[in-house]
Order: sequence, then structure tokens, then C-alpha cells
Amino acid sequence: MKVDAGLGNDLGKIPKTAREMEALGYDGIRSAEMNHDPFFPLLLAAEHTEKVELITSIAVAFARSPMVLANLAHDLNAYSQGRFTLGLGSQIKPHITKRFSMQWGAPAAQMRELVLAMRAIWANWYQGEPLQFVGKYYTHTLMTPAFSPENTTYGAPKVVLAAVGTHMTEVAGEVADGMIIHPFSNVPYIESVTLPAIERGLARSGRTRAQFELSYSCFVVTGRDEREYEASRKAARERIAFYGSTPAYKGVLEAIGAGELQADLNRMSKQGRWQEMGTLIGDDLLHAFGVMGEPKDIAPQMLARYGHFVDRTSASFPVEDLDARRKIVDALRAG
Repeated sequence: MKVDAGLGNDLGKIPKTAREMEALGYDGIRSAEMNHDPFFPLLLAAEHTEKVELITSIAVAFARSPMVLANLAHDLNAYSQGRFTLGLGSQIKPHITKRFSMQWGAPAAQMRELVLAMRAIWANWYQGEPLQFVGKYYTHTLMTPAFSPENTTYGAPKVVLAAVGTHMTEVAGEVADGMIIHPFSNVPYIESVTLPAIERGLARSGRTRAQFELSYSCFVVTGRDEREYEASRKAARERIAFYGSTPAYKGVLEAIGAGELQADLNRMSKQGRWQEMGTLIGDDLLHAFGVMGEPKDIAPQMLARYGHFVDRTSASFPVEDLDARRKIVDALRAG
């Protein structure tokens, strides 16, 4: 199992952090689009590392056009000598239309078209194929030598999609190189919904599971003492409640017999009762969404529960002690 680490977004600290993460032996470092741009940190990381993979996990796809994404991904992949992976997510309609002021279509169909449009642009740049992509959401039919990148040695970057629902998951299996399973997931949902949907998508593309990388980072509750453990437990409960308030994620709760909880969480979120929502998440739900225990117990639990389908994970463990963290990472990679 490959293990990645989050890079953070303080640009002044990125060079030192990236060097340390590579020295610690992480397989990849990730940058997420939250309250800062996800690409700038990886550019700095590329400058100050040599081997570690660089991944957006995730960048908001529909906030940008396929051409903008194709350019960004190309530049990072070329500069890092083939180490960049473009991780994309759709976000939800209110954020796309009200925060980014961009169009919103049928998200799975739009994402499929966006990825295919990027691949058409890259085929023009790397293989010299005519650019003639005409779709429902995107049209790209103009590319002149002046606007074609010249540093094409490393070819197209890998593309992975974040997905929860069946339609987006099938799209990932069909057009992407891998998929990021949302942290708000559980084994019953993954085995009954996610994995079969991936297989359907792979079948449409004529590929096998061996050609597709699956990433999943479960919730982890741990700590060196009772104080740290309770702080970790509280943070996990509040994050699970936050995700659970999203109507589109109700099926994830239904997979473990907790579908009725979604309406309560959604109502409380609209009332701004964010911290109180976490009190509805008991230890039974914490166990369903992740692993709990002392630091030494984390890797064995993760391997036992997720090792049969997870290819890579993120070391977002609430463990401050570097030696304890290294032992978890080493155990996961060895497993």
C-alpha cells in the first residue's frame, strides 16, 4: 500500500516540508483545494524534491475549463519530470454556481466530458492529433503552434477522480487512471456500490482493475493518551457529521442502516449547529467509518479491513510523534 502525506498550504514552509516528506519515505504528497489554490504548493514541492509523487487531492474540476486544467497539469508534470497526478472532484452545485460562478450540468456526464476533452488536448500536444473535441459542455477545436507546449517529453499526467455515487464512480473507471474514495465511506458501501461501479466503468474502457489505482483514507481515531484520543475522536465525529448532512451521501449511511440520521444532520447544518451535530455520531458509526485504537493498532486494523482493495492511502493520522507515525507508515507499506 502506498502512503501519501498532506503538504499544507503555507507557501513559505512548503520547500522544507516537501523535502522532509520525501526524506521520510512517503510515496506521494498531496495538496487539496480548500481555502487556497492546490497547484502552487505542488510547484514548490516539485522544485525541492526528486522522487516523490505530487497529487492534487482534489482540485475542483468545474471551477476551471479543460484547457486551463490541461495546461496546469502539463506544466506541473513536465517540470516534475512525470511525477504529477491531477486529482479532480466535482464539488456540489451551490459551490460551483454560487462560489465559482461556473456552469453546472449533470455532474457525472460533465466530468466524463471534461476528462475526455483534456485527453483530446493532450493528444494534440503529444501525438500531434487534430484538436476536434465537440461535446455538450465543452468544445475545443482551435490550437495553434504558438499555444502548444514544447516540453512534451513526459507526456500526459495521470488523472484520478474523487467519487461517491455510482455514476461518477463508473466515469472514473471508464476515463480515469484511478479513483479517490471519499473519506465518508464504509466497507459495506464500498463493496456493494463502489467496487462494482468501478468494474462496470473499466469494462467500458476495456481495462482491468490492475490498470486502475484506488485510493482511500479512512477516519483514524488514536492518541498517545486519553486527552489526545478524545480530541481525535471529537474531530472525527464532527467531520463525519458534516459529510453526513449532504443529501447526496445518504446512500453511504443507508449501507450501514443509519439512513434516517441524514435528515437530522441536514436540518442541523442549516441551523448552523455544526459542533452539536457531532454528538449524534456514536462509537458504532466511528467504527463503521474508520479505525480506533492506540497508534500501534492503526496499521493492522487498516490492512485487515481495507487491504484487499486499497492501493494507496493518506497518512492523515492524528499522531504527532514522528517515530510512531513512521511505524504506521512502514507497516502499511510492508503490508
